[in-house]
Amino acid sequence: MTETTIRITQAQVPNGDLQISAYLAEPIATSTFPAIIVLQEIFGVNAHIRDVVERFAKAGYVAIAPALYQRLAPGYESGYDPEAIKQGRIYKDQTRADELISDIQSTVDYLYTLPSVTGAIGCIGFCFGGHVAYLAATLPGIKATASFYGAGIPTFTPGGGEPTIAHTPEIQSILYAFFGLDDASIPPDHVEQIEAALQQHQIPHKIFRYAGAEHGFFCDRRPAYNPTAAADAWTQVLALFSQL
Repeated sequence: MTETTIRITQAQVPNGDLQISAYLAEPIATSTFPAIIVLQEIFGVNAHIRDVVERFAKAGYVAIAPALYQRLAPGYESGYDPEAIKQGRIYKDQTRADELISDIQSTVDYLYTLPSVTGAIGCIGFCFGGHVAYLAATLPGIKATASFYGAGIPTFTPGGGEPTIAHTPEIQSILYAFFGLDDASIPPDHVEQIEAALQQHQIPHKIFRYAGAEHGFFCDRRPAYNPTAAADAWTQVLALFSQL
């Protein structure tokens, strides 16, 4: 596949009085494209997330990663050492589902203002962002969702309240979910509960389970990177978003 030349912008997404910093990549072409919203891990919009945004743009999408910690720590990004994990979890625990959904809806609205974007928008999230992507799939503007190793979907929701899995009937998009069978953060029964809920409520979906893959297997900057699982998952993601 020939890669598209892209343009990078540090965008500002308005949400009321809040300006959400976002990493935006667009193909340089006189055409319109589907758009993908990329949702970060607990480590912020760091080099890995920016790379994912750029990969989508090179594949022919407008891609954007809004800062999910904008209210808590503007500009936050980190690596993957134990202290970064501890800090990222602190910020994650201070987020609220209603604010996250509001920020993603504002990102959808912002994308619609770009002349390069068609009406079709997808969403992908990793780790914390994989959990948030499951919530984002309930938004009417999201047509396809990829959730990577989103922990805790059957047991909690950001900010408290009934667990995120309870919102499964509200999902309005196709949903692909990706899990490593050696993920210490996500018990196999959680994956089974997610699959059962999607089936019960007749949500178009696919569940991918990768033998030997751990939490974070898609990220080539983490020790858990699994190139075989990551390559297959990327192929599946591109197939999903080709439907936009």
